[in-house]
Amino acid sequence: MRPKVIASTATIRQAETQVNSLFQRQLQVFPPQGLNIADNFFSQQNPPTQNSPGRRYLGICAPGRRLKATIIRVYLAVLASSQTLYEQYGEKVDPWMTLVGYFNSLRELGGTRRLVDDDISNRLRQMEKRGLANRNRPIVDELTSRKDSTEIPQLLDKLEIPFNPQRKKNSKGQKSKLPLPLDVILATNMISVGVDVKRLGVMVACGQPKNTAEYIQATSRVGRSYPGLVITVYNWARPRDLSHYEKFYHYHSTFYQHVEALSVTPFASGALDRGLTALLVALVRLAGEEFNGNEKAGEIERNHPYIQKAIETIIKRAEQLEGKGVSDHLKLELEVKLDRWLNSISSLEKGTTLKYRVSRTDGGTAVDLIKPAGQGVWDDFTCLNSLRNVEPTIGLILNDLPLSEENSPLPQPFINQ
Repeated sequence: MRPKVIASTATIRQAETQVNSLFQRQLQVFPPQGLNIADNFFSQQNPPTQNSPGRRYLGICAPGRRLKATIIRVYLAVLASSQTLYEQYGEKVDPWMTLVGYFNSLRELGGTRRLVDDDISNRLRQMEKRGLANRNRPIVDELTSRKDSTEIPQLLDKLEIPFNPQRKKNSKGQKSKLPLPLDVILATNMISVGVDVKRLGVMVACGQPKNTAEYIQATSRVGRSYPGLVITVYNWARPRDLSHYEKFYHYHSTFYQHVEALSVTPFASGALDRGLTALLVALVRLAGEEFNGNEKAGEIERNHPYIQKAIETIIKRAEQLEGKGVSDHLKLELEVKLDRWLNSISSLEKGTTLKYRVSRTDGGTAVDLIKPAGQGVWDDFTCLNSLRNVEPTIGLILNDLPLSEENSPLPQPFINQ
């Protein structure tokens, strides 16, 4: 019996086709559709109440004003008004004290980070002139790909810290050494999946995200246990943002039907280039104990049952999903990778062994079969460590030379005289 796979999501279309392409499995949606969309026997749709709060969406568009100027005023209004309510009602306002800023790109996030550190921080100290409470310099952090994987759990723990008037001082009235809560967290689409902080209640999205599914997933990070407020600031200079603003009510009333279907192409050339090597090595290494050890990478043989079984399994799956033409092409690619593997074994110097991954304790007596991505030129045995960053970062060198024929840094055509 093959194991059952249970997945939960609210933003998916053409799930049956995608599951078949990835896993070659049948799909059943639970709960099934019934006669009444609000009651299908397994689940009921409840209106927002005090016990089951909802999420309110608010759209802001300021034609003729720069987007940064609008972002500054929206952040000031949210931070200062939440501080005003906090001074009146105390801990009950905690869900709206941490502002979540969502951005479509790191460039927009970086610009807003500078605004929060400088312009917004200075203006927050003078908000009493506008009838709101002043607020100290906000504590800011970001949830982006620039964070190391070991920093993410620590950041999520910081988001769990509530605002408490007694937290800043201990029982003796002295300044507490406990970590302070975050006032602002700036995030990209990393916050869309896996972030479940129940105390978050307010988000400001800078521009309309490219995908409706991403928009739903990101904005659903707030308002999980308390009433949520999502403010989307639209850029009037972008036609797509302006269109969403003009159809704001209808779009948000029906945005689940606007979820885009993602294309799943497991045997496309790009997918094979990035993942076929890892699949072949994993099937051979994990088939049994014979090639499982790290030092066993140099002991394979072309006609070994594990090798032939792995190639046959991959080709069979491709033929069932894509047809005979794709499977024949895939067989040639697998043979090329196997030849490269065997050539690495035959070209070893005396006293050197081939390992799947070389450790620091090998002392130069071993050669690695699998090369980590991002540490050299991509070849047949380069494997990804993460599917989040498929393409490596490219460094750009900018100069101030004018783009003229005389000073152009590009190579000039050769003229034969």
